[in-house]
Formats: sequence, structure tokens, C-alpha cells
Amino acid sequence: MELELFRIYSPKGTNGVLLINKKIFCLTIELPWDNNKKCKSCIPEGRYELVKRHSKRFAFHMLVKNVPDRNLILVHVFNNAAKQSQGCIAPVERVTGPGRGVMSQSVFNKLRDQVYAAIDNNDPVLLTIKKQDDEKVAA
Repeated sequence: MELELFRIYSPKGTNGVLLINKKIFCLTIELPWDNNKKCKSCIPEGRYELVKRHSKRFAFHMLVKNVPDRNLILVHVFNNAAKQSQGCIAPVERVTGPGRGVMSQSVFNKLRDQVYAAIDNNDPVLLTIKKQDDEKVAA
């Protein structure tokens, strides 16, 4: 399964458009880019594998593997990156400002179901993150 995240950077937060197999699936929110600083920055652009993960805090969610100089970068539910994220990615229904959105839980559940189904079918789930090129993606 191929996921692509096209980001729009802002000093107060990073917003994105997430595609699954070349089709727009949802929007995303993250911390602003701050040179990959732990707990302060979104992760670098690149290609990552997503795997299943469970914790008491976030229940079932996804782990972003092999992020340079970072660990425990997750895809999980939140609606305000500045208050609820330490570098993770949240799917949202609608963006309400830089790094802020709404209805993360319902969108996350749909994303998790698709990602987990692919993993259960032994289909690797790969996420490519890049800067949005307005000619290629329109939210």
C-alpha cells in the first residue's frame, strides 16, 4: 500500500494532504518544521514504513519506522499539534489552522482499518512525505 503525504509548512504548524494509492484520503496536521528537533519538529521528508502498534495511551495506532535521529514517531489521534504531539502525524477531517484540525478520531479509524488490512495481507505500507507541489495536489 502506498501512502503519500504532501505537506504545507508554516511557522506555527504543518498541514498536509494524505493520498492512498494516488487518491486523496484525508488531511493531516503536524508540528512545524524545526530541523528535526525531538518533540519540537515534524519529521524529515522521506520514505518510511508504517507498522501496527498498540499502547495503553493510544490504543491501536501506527508506528513510523526508521525516522532519522527520532524514535516513537506515530500516526495517532490528535487535533492540535502544538498541544498534543511530539512530532507525530494526525489525520483530520478538516484543517482549522496551522497544525490544527477537527474530527481526527473518525478519520483515524478509517485510515487504521485500511493500513491494518494491508499489513494483515502481508502488503507493506509505505509512506512518502514531501513538500506539496500545488500543481500536483489540491486539497
